[in-house]
Amino acid sequence: MIPNIPQIKFTDGNNFFLIAGPCVIESESLVMNTAEEIKRITDELQIPFIFKSSYRKANRSRNDSFTGIGDDAAMKILKKVREELSVPVLTDIHDATEAKFAAEYVDVLQIPAFLCRQTDLLIAAGKTGKFVNIKKGQFLAPDQMQFAAQKVLDTGNKNILLTERGTTFGYGDLVVDYRGIPIMQQTGYPVVMDCTHSLQKPNQSSGVTGGIPHMIETISKAAIAVGVDGLFIETHPDTANAKSDGTNMLPLSQLKVLLEKLTMVRTAVAI
Repeated sequence: MIPNIPQIKFTDGNNFFLIAGPCVIESESLVMNTAEEIKRITDELQIPFIFKSSYRKANRSRNDSFTGIGDDAAMKILKKVREELSVPVLTDIHDATEAKFAAEYVDVLQIPAFLCRQTDLLIAAGKTGKFVNIKKGQFLAPDQMQFAAQKVLDTGNKNILLTERGTTFGYGDLVVDYRGIPIMQQTGYPVVMDCTHSLQKPNQSSGVTGGIPHMIETISKAAIAVGVDGLFIETHPDTANAKSDGTNMLPLSQLKVLLEKLTMVRTAVAI
């Protein structure tokens, strides 16, 4: 078990918190360089930061899509981020059997949107005592997320986050209903806006998910204006060559300017 050194913070004055990192772990150098840069930016802007990267991608459109570098190798990289940079880390889990394994390395277990109704998965995550970030299914109304949260709460674990990531609109698009943010906040748990996955264009004819990343600023500004607690932004230093979700990640070079704008929006909303 790794030492419990990073402290998860959801507020710093009037600021939001940020969950950010590359979609999937591709290499140690990419992860460490990206995490270091995000930490440098968020420290400067006083934004609480949780590093995110999936140790394995289980939800792929095509069988030949990249899924990861191997579970043990990926988790060791997350452990290195956690210990060397002293930041909390988050990764997805896809099956109840993964919860205990992942909890050895990370601070937050994330439940993918497609799996948010899987009772065994939610209970297993809750039993670890770790924070559990439940993404709202693209097929669920916001008020239905109280039942997903209750499954974790029934294990005695109150460390719950809820994440909005868009709602299915036809066959190949998503829309964001910003009413969902205050509705989910009524549960009393922090609510996060996933600013990148909500811009996906799923189920494209090529078998590779598309996206509209130029709308990330729009989605995130609106979420801050509504009063969201945190933002989820996948980011990569070379999105054109990313091995997963490159079409809807934010280029790392654009992150600081975006966060500067968002802190100004947050300040204006707080007045």
